[in-house]
Amino acid sequence: MSLREENLENIYELSPLQQVMLFHTLFAPTSGFYFEQISFTWRGALNLAALKRAWQQVVDHHAVLRTSFYWEDLDKPLQIVRRRATIPFEEQDWRGLTPDVQQRRLKEFLAEERRRGFDLSEAPLMRIACLRTGADHYQFVWSFHHLLLDGWSVQLVTRDVSTCYEALSQNRVAELPPSRPYGDYITWIQQQNLAEAEAFWHASLQGINAPTRLVLERPAAGSNSAEDPYDAREIRVPPSTTAALQSLARAHRLTLNTVVQGAWAVLLSRYAGEEDVIFGEIASGRPASLKGVEAMVGLFINTLPVRVRVAPDASVLAWLGELQARQVEARKYEYVNLVQLQGWSDVPRGTLLFENVVVFENFPMEDSLRAGRDGRSRVLHFERTNLPLTLTVVPGEEILIRAQYDRGEFDAASIERLLRHLHVLLRGFASDPARRLSELPLLPEAERRQLLYEWNATAKDYDWQQSVAGLFEQQAAQRPHAPAFIAGGEVLTYAELNRRANRLARHLRGLGVGAETVVAVCLERSFEAAVALLAVLKAGGVYCPLDPSYPAERLAYMLADSRARVLVTRAREASALPPHEARTVLLDAHREEIARHDAEDMASHVQLKNLAYLIYTSGSTGRPKGVAVEHATLLNRLYWMWEEYPFAAGEVCCQKTALSFVDALWELLGGLLRGVPTVILPDETVKDPRELVRALHDGRVTRLWLVPSLLQMLLDYYPDLQTRLPRLKFWVTSGEALSYELYRRFREALPASTLYNLYGTSEVWDATWNDPRLVSEPPQSAPIGRPISNVDIYVLDVAGGVVPLGVAGHLHVGGRGLARGYLHRPHLTAERFRPHPFSRTPGERLYRTGDVVRWRS
Repeated sequence: MSLREENLENIYELSPLQQVMLFHTLFAPTSGFYFEQISFTWRGALNLAALKRAWQQVVDHHAVLRTSFYWEDLDKPLQIVRRRATIPFEEQDWRGLTPDVQQRRLKEFLAEERRRGFDLSEAPLMRIACLRTGADHYQFVWSFHHLLLDGWSVQLVTRDVSTCYEALSQNRVAELPPSRPYGDYITWIQQQNLAEAEAFWHASLQGINAPTRLVLERPAAGSNSAEDPYDAREIRVPPSTTAALQSLARAHRLTLNTVVQGAWAVLLSRYAGEEDVIFGEIASGRPASLKGVEAMVGLFINTLPVRVRVAPDASVLAWLGELQARQVEARKYEYVNLVQLQGWSDVPRGTLLFENVVVFENFPMEDSLRAGRDGRSRVLHFERTNLPLTLTVVPGEEILIRAQYDRGEFDAASIERLLRHLHVLLRGFASDPARRLSELPLLPEAERRQLLYEWNATAKDYDWQQSVAGLFEQQAAQRPHAPAFIAGGEVLTYAELNRRANRLARHLRGLGVGAETVVAVCLERSFEAAVALLAVLKAGGVYCPLDPSYPAERLAYMLADSRARVLVTRAREASALPPHEARTVLLDAHREEIARHDAEDMASHVQLKNLAYLIYTSGSTGRPKGVAVEHATLLNRLYWMWEEYPFAAGEVCCQKTALSFVDALWELLGGLLRGVPTVILPDETVKDPRELVRALHDGRVTRLWLVPSLLQMLLDYYPDLQTRLPRLKFWVTSGEALSYELYRRFREALPASTLYNLYGTSEVWDATWNDPRLVSEPPQSAPIGRPISNVDIYVLDVAGGVVPLGVAGHLHVGGRGLARGYLHRPHLTAERFRPHPFSRTPGERLYRTGDVVRWRS
């Protein structure tokens, strides 16, 4: 195109938003960004020739409708106004088609129009199609590029078309009111003080270094197979709520736009878990100082950031007033483009300042499209931005809220939930504007009930009259000569294990061990360690394992902090221990003394509320803490696993975890209390992948607990694990996060085996489990699953509110999975184990894990 054509009327620069739109359109020419499409019906007699002339007259009247764009070899792009531009007007006759076929053809036609797009260098950037569907029934499609018009201008154009059509249909001269050319607005922009705008926006955006993200559950792989990568969902706010919101706005001198933006800010804050949020808005951009701006046609709107601090303790009404005051101040500086704004913020170059935008359309498009003698016109408006989510709000008797979203970022169910939550917030604004922001409800009652109660329906009534010691003694009586533990080729039978444990238990009782008495056990994995564990539990004491490999300083701290009355160890380990006040029992040096005690079973007076064991945390976040766990929690974990994954004949378990970790308790007791032999592996074997695989194969092990890092090491060494370990069908990971990549590798390498992922901490042992047998398709990330029996799981925000499905929040655990607390640390216990706000049983507690999770659908 040459800039010296005779048909040129004017040349000028682009408005701020035009610059942004042109960039995105040229950067992604097939994306459909900023392609506008309005489809409306016409019923009644139609003078088609008059309608064509009306559209052309409007194009002749408004310079911006004759505009194209030029950017080649220029530092700044320009818009070129033609003296004359003929609007394309296409006609098709569909009267011979059935209604169903017509609807399908219309959908195809609209999609094809979007694919055609526009050549931005050729005016006009708009076209009309008339699709005749009946004798007096027409479907019109008006396509244009957003570079030309904003929503208010669309209303002015369609009003002018209607005015011209009515005049021309009656053979009258159509007269349109004068309108200032769009170029006058560009001149006004160039006269503004950019330094003042920079100072305002720099102060407003200071400290924002990343957009507020709506991180929701991503769509399932392959779900975005549609040709159009965008979709939309909408919701209508009922007339009663709409009227209440309008009344609230009028009574307190607020705009409805401010009210909606406030609700959106609260939703973003709850979803993102941040009090300082940022999103985009579309400002009208029509400055009051520009005379006649209300009647001007063009693109005046501008996309601006809205930064909102959502103070939980602020009242809704006062907070909305502050929000509107800041918006009024921002209107003074709405003439800058988004690229400049990005540069004035702390957000890194190449990162979006915000990822979603709220568009408030306060113009009644249906009123301006007075099509058909019966006055009815169904308007369908298609618009696409370059952002992952655009929220369009259309006021009326019912507020319409439409969310257009990127299918690659969100799925339909997540967007539908988001719109429901926004509706609940708006209803909360209307019902009680005096309440605090933190008190506003977010979830519909059905969703809240599902997250709090239905997904926590885990109650199971196990045999709570039993004890660990009693369960073991039952097995010893039923299979006295069966192997209980195997180590280094030696076998410890149930009968021998029971006799040795009974003798040691009586010895401990003689030293004063009973309920709530801490007994430290400092031993390597061995028969002696298993004997010591059972003996402590039989005596009614509290089992506290100490790792002999720990530094002396750490062992001294744990012995002192636990106030252990007795220490069970061997001479070799005892020689390396620091000084302590516990009575020491040496299993080797005191063997004869212990052996003199009776080997028969002894009466147990253990109650469910008594402590069963004391496990010290790693101390990675400070000094190690002693986590005190009761028998009820220990038994609940054992019963649940036996029920969900019952042992089959011929199974063999494995004990390979350091005794100072809670998983070692399952390895020692899980198979033992169900008559299943357990192979004990020494440290040197566990640390060598080749030796570990050999030992698992030779021991015919069928079940294995391990951390994901060890699983990855095994897969790295042996891609053929399935062949090397054909009997090992039951794999469990816990203790670390399981990546989806590792989960995928396992499935490919061991298709005949199953990998279960368990989540827990010392404070809750295993709280959740993921059973791949219940997953219909591979997940995108390795989930930690659902709560185990008699355990409650909640995902809460920082204020303790229930977080929606798919939204990240803080994991809290309740029910029988909880430890009693931290030994001798009542203040820390009260801080982490809080009163249960959702329990129907008084006195229940809730543990705050500190981990961030989200419920999957």
